[in-house]
Amino acid sequence: MDLPERKMKILQAIIRNYLETGEPVGSRTISKYTDLNLSSATIRNEMSDLEEMGLIKQPHTSAGRVPTDAGYRIYVDEMLRSQRQEVTDMKKVLVEKQDRLESLLQQVAKLLAANTNYASMISAPAIQRNKIKFIQLSQIDPQNILAVIVIEGNLIRNTMIHVDERLDSREMLRLNMLLNSALCGLAVDEINLGLITEIKQQAGERREIVEHVIDAAAQAITTDDKPKIYTSGAKNIFRYPELSGDTEKASRFISDFEEKKTLGSIVQESLSDKSQTGIQVYIGNEMPMEGMQDCSVVTATYDLGKGMKGTVGVIGPKRMDYDRVIDVLKQIMSQLDDLYKK
Repeated sequence: MDLPERKMKILQAIIRNYLETGEPVGSRTISKYTDLNLSSATIRNEMSDLEEMGLIKQPHTSAGRVPTDAGYRIYVDEMLRSQRQEVTDMKKVLVEKQDRLESLLQQVAKLLAANTNYASMISAPAIQRNKIKFIQLSQIDPQNILAVIVIEGNLIRNTMIHVDERLDSREMLRLNMLLNSALCGLAVDEINLGLITEIKQQAGERREIVEHVIDAAAQAITTDDKPKIYTSGAKNIFRYPELSGDTEKASRFISDFEEKKTLGSIVQESLSDKSQTGIQVYIGNEMPMEGMQDCSVVTATYDLGKGMKGTVGVIGPKRMDYDRVIDVLKQIMSQLDDLYKK
């Protein structure tokens, strides 16, 4: 059933107020509850229409209205339709942003290698300390519920939950409200056993559904241990005799570098840096990985906001121009966010 916008807003206001108070809702309450700026008389007329349509009812004379099953159904369908559209729109934006970001990071790696004459690397941003933005449960068929979990940075994770029987609209609405009110805005380390127990108790016989959603949410907001890494300029090491003198060793270095072997260690080390500068320098044996003890590595952590952080680094001989490299990295750190938003 397609309702005119005004009737839909009044129905939504009645249901939301009734869910909060458990009491029949009158026209005066609705006049304060919506942004329609309608008189109580106009709202009463609209409520009479909604009652004739079977969407609300009057439990007894002189009382306000309460929603019917049909009213709940329209409310839930509209809520899920709006959220599905929001998720669809978000996915389109994310795909465009992801493509643009990948191209940007590849360009940064190439420019960095060209400007320094050293090898360069940059990791795609990993989400640090993700928080849940919202959760949407939708009944796909009698045996399956789709849980859509949106986390900070507008990253989306989907999980399918098997159920023995179809949930009615009120149960689905109750679970959506329970999960969102309890979990939204929380990071994984804030979802403790006490909170989980409390949510399960409130979910009652639907506790298994809640357990599946919490598990999926915890996985969604856990940082990926294998970030995507882009490299450039590996062959620049042949410019430096101390690195290219042993041809076999140099070839192995280039192969390992281009295949991203050991680079994940550099990224993790950089992201765990607690200093205020965001710059780290490893010289020779200070390197946290094998096969690069004849090199120096300078890394910087860039921040795109909303917990999205990555590592940009330069690998070269121990006699590299540290001042210039650090200056270039600082410029990239300050410019990446602006470049990403354009």
